Amino acid sequence: MLITVFYLAISKVYLMYKQLFIFILTTLILSIPPLQAESIGSVDTKFNLLTPDDDITIDVFDDPKIAGVSCYISRANKGGLKGALGLAENTSDASIDCSQVGPISWKEKLKNGEKVFQERRSIIFKKLQVVRFWDEKRNTLVYLVYSDKLIEGSPQNSITTVPIMPWPAASFGKIAGTK
Repeated sequence: MLITVFYLAISKVYLMYKQLFIFILTTLILSIPPLQAESIGSVDTKFNLLTPDDDITIDVFDDPKIAGVSCYISRANKGGLKGALGLAENTSDASIDCSQVGPISWKEKLKNGEKVFQERRSIIFKKLQVVRFWDEKRNTLVYLVYSDKLIEGSPQNSITTVPIMPWPAASFGKIAGTK
């Protein structure tokens, strides 16, 4: 009888620690930002004495399905204690510029509105997204950045276009007047 009670107590403690471990692991995994973007730099917009400053960051990412297109995105990030802990809800302000950086090619049919980048902007419900559209008539890729929430999104957005042009491979990287 005593052994059974002892066994039940140990199994309850084990189950409690297992659930705690799963909760902590899940929280850590969800708090890791996607590794899609490469940081270019940032500028501080508000000084905070003991905690991280508010800033504007600039990152670059390559379109995952289209070779030869890179997109630069800037957005505001809150600092302070909430920002340091990942609890701040960042604003919906973002800007994007995409450019042709090489010969453009893709292997499969493009789907309008396809997500090419996503970033969490609050602890749970808010996301910053970049979606791609293909304007076949004008031979142009269109990228839209916007922010959304579970219930209500933001009307703030920005677009950029990348006209598909021939890539001058022979003259790329040469400076005028050099051999």
